[in-house]
Amino acid sequence: MTLSVAALVTGLGLIRGEELWLMVETGIALAIAAVPEGLPVVATITLAVGVRRMARRQALVRRLTAVETLGSATVICTDKTGTLTAGEMTVTALAVGGKRLEVTGAGYEAVGEFRIDGAVVSPAEVAGADLALRIGALANRATVRKTYEGWAVVGDPTEAALLVLARKAGLRREDLQAEYPEVAELPFSSERQLMATFHRAPDGRSVACIKGGPRRIVEVSSSKLTGGEVVPLDDSARAALLDDNRGLAARGLRVLALAYRELEADESPGPEAVHDLVFVGFAGIQDPPAEGVRETIERFHSAGVRTVMITGDQAVTAEAVGRELGLLRDGDETVRGREMSSLSEAELGERVGRVAAFSRVSPEHKLRIVEALQGRGDIVGMLGDGVNDAAALKKADIGVAMGVRGTDVAKETADVVLQDDRFETIGVAVEHGRVIYDNIRKFIFYLFSCNLSEVATLLVTGLAGMPLPLLPLQILWLNLVTDVFPALALAMEPPEPDVMGRPPRDPKSAILSPWFLSSVVTFSLLITSATLGVFIWALEFKGAELSHAVTLAFMTLALAQLFHVFNARSARPVVFGRRLFRNRWVWGALVLTIGLQIATVYNPLLSRVLGTHSLSPGDWLVVLGASLMPLVIGQMLKPISMGSSRVRPVVTARTSRD
Repeated sequence: MTLSVAALVTGLGLIRGEELWLMVETGIALAIAAVPEGLPVVATITLAVGVRRMARRQALVRRLTAVETLGSATVICTDKTGTLTAGEMTVTALAVGGKRLEVTGAGYEAVGEFRIDGAVVSPAEVAGADLALRIGALANRATVRKTYEGWAVVGDPTEAALLVLARKAGLRREDLQAEYPEVAELPFSSERQLMATFHRAPDGRSVACIKGGPRRIVEVSSSKLTGGEVVPLDDSARAALLDDNRGLAARGLRVLALAYRELEADESPGPEAVHDLVFVGFAGIQDPPAEGVRETIERFHSAGVRTVMITGDQAVTAEAVGRELGLLRDGDETVRGREMSSLSEAELGERVGRVAAFSRVSPEHKLRIVEALQGRGDIVGMLGDGVNDAAALKKADIGVAMGVRGTDVAKETADVVLQDDRFETIGVAVEHGRVIYDNIRKFIFYLFSCNLSEVATLLVTGLAGMPLPLLPLQILWLNLVTDVFPALALAMEPPEPDVMGRPPRDPKSAILSPWFLSSVVTFSLLITSATLGVFIWALEFKGAELSHAVTLAFMTLALAQLFHVFNARSARPVVFGRRLFRNRWVWGALVLTIGLQIATVYNPLLSRVLGTHSLSPGDWLVVLGASLMPLVIGQMLKPISMGSSRVRPVVTARTSRD
């Protein structure tokens, strides 16, 4: 089509009797001008600027395509511990032998008291409490040490909390291990839902110390410790224990069950030895919400982005934490890992849109969740940190790994790495993704409308049998100088006020939508009308020479395009608002380009090359008034276009999803 228009303009000029080489040069220049050569450069710079801004906010983008995808995200899947919560575990409750001890103190400082009904007690005075503390310290792989920067934890923060709990009672793991040397270990697995260490007692007996999920430990226990005595567990006693567990979990606590078993003389330590346990008690672990998480979830909600929690904790804990953070709302569901395993792909796909929290999940479940969400058309961002998360991170539209506690495998698989491990940072990344897409649309809108105005100016004069209003080199000057610098400045445009207040855009929607194209045509015609108006006025009413009229048209078209950058900056009026001065790069581009444009008239070398004519103060007033008209009319049209179609503004997409 571009070649057809260039050929048409060239042919019409030849019919009017214009010089052959002049029309050939004009046709070539017009064909070049119609193609926005600066578009790939500006698009790349915009993405690079966005990546740099994200890096400053601790979001490291490993794949450039992820920047634009972030702006389309409709669901963010995240784990709980250390992401939605601070990851600073503290045991605040210990339930043993029908009694509940409240534990004071927070963090990893081993300072605190044990209380029952407000009265300070010693764990040694409460039957089973001292044993529970010993089990928690021995069935443990974490390390807590004091550094110059504070307390440092190596290993699972949950296990670190159990170590601190024991130290509050004066029990050190080193001393306990010296008394009960470890002979074997059964590592935790999502299938077993427990972890055990085997020790040699001073009298030579082998003892297993076990901790794990409450329901699992209760299932494999045949007796419990009550009042210092071991009594059998029946169904009613198991139900009572599970009620105690739910009571702790309803407070938002992560609950671990503690148990032990004395092995027979001929029995080997291993998975087969974990049965007929003696249940000792529950440890309720508090992990406070991380700073800014609730606000980020609320921002996501306003932006039409669902937050889905995927945790290994039990459902009651997940629900309590989810409601505290505002993640679980009325009508939202919670699905347990066991229930999920029984769901078919179709059943999961039908329910996944209503589920806000998944509990007791395995790595395989995470992958199924991502696939089910994608199956209903969601753009999924997945946060993970472990080796087992790699498959889900790779499958997700945007894989996000934790930079501090994340494994190398997770980081290599992910598209984005959060260098500070903060959930708030992914909110920043999603916002920047939307801003980048908006800015790409803005400079595309600017470049297309400017280039189309140049084509329309030559086409209309050619069809009307008028002389050429622009010379070939003037067309190239406009295309290479006037267009590029303001377009680059649009890449630095700050966020729209409602960038996180509108639904995610549909990634399948085209940038060049009918509404977008109609806006381009409208504004290009405004610029064309201003240019032709000055050109006709100079020829017909002022009686100026052709070179003088061409210079007036050239300056009017150039300044009208430069001022048009304000129309491209926002779907809202900019000139009459505070946003006018928020992008200093636009003002810098205008000063530079206007200076170069004025030089085309007053610099002898440029004037001779571009064929411009000197202008009087009166000429400048006409040029300035005409070039401002597209800006003024465009700003007046903004409120009208917003009121008539809020879902289709001039330069900002607002595509809703179900």
